[in-house]
Amino acid sequence: MRFTFLESLCDITHLKPLAIAAEACGFDSFAVPESIMYPRETDSRYPYQSGSREFIAQPMLDPFVSATHMAAVTERLVLTTFVAKLAVRNPVLAAKSACSVAAISGDRFKFGVGLSPWPEDFAVCGQPWENRGKRFDEMLDIVRGLATGEFFEYHGDFFDIPAIRLNPVPSRPLPILLGGHVDAAMRRAALKGDGWMHAGGDQDELAPLLARLQEIRRAEGVADKPFEIHVISMDAYQPEGIRRLEEQGVTDVIVGFRNVYDPATVSQPVQEKIDAMRHYADTVIARCR
Repeated sequence: MRFTFLESLCDITHLKPLAIAAEACGFDSFAVPESIMYPRETDSRYPYQSGSREFIAQPMLDPFVSATHMAAVTERLVLTTFVAKLAVRNPVLAAKSACSVAAISGDRFKFGVGLSPWPEDFAVCGQPWENRGKRFDEMLDIVRGLATGEFFEYHGDFFDIPAIRLNPVPSRPLPILLGGHVDAAMRRAALKGDGWMHAGGDQDELAPLLARLQEIRRAEGVADKPFEIHVISMDAYQPEGIRRLEEQGVTDVIVGFRNVYDPATVSQPVQEKIDAMRHYADTVIARCR
């Protein structure tokens, strides 16, 4: 099992000391969330926090910036976007950003991507909400092709790109992980991704999601392909729970020590966060390795 630390919607000066502490405590990765902007008015609901948007007053950096920021003060820690909203971006520019972070960090970057749940993200970034799934499929192909560093061209229904190459690119294939809980998202992860990322939500829904993911992988003939499964689960806070998750095929757990959506926790001092991280390292990570 690998361990990822999650902290977000907090004082941005906390990121560097938290990254240093996460590496020292034995965490494998630091999750880097994204929120592009916060609309003043909206009819859409945030799917992972009962629809509430009370958290929107809190800061969140661009994920490529925050990943680079933390990579600069660490040596082994992997930075994993959780998740970057690829679907609202130009795929060539997204590939350039992802490859740049991967290259400058020494291949310590995993590109977790997904579809934004907010139509407003698409609107303000000049991308259509319609056909977003099919466009997203083409974007994934483009990012993966450009990340090789070879000349790559693409002629699809939505994108037409002449032969171009990016430089620099990572020295190893860029890991692309996909989020999303519906069947289409999990099938896309199985067929086009190197892994799947669970975004949280109702704890009772995790086991059925994991079972469905494995069912899809078997049906698509990719069950033997190396594949990462990153999850948020209360089972991740005890060694016995870690073993249960491993039995379900989970490769990576994502843990945090405060409710980042609760405005009352925003002022928590960074030392308290580091102390919680160290306690988890002593009571869980050390006992699971």
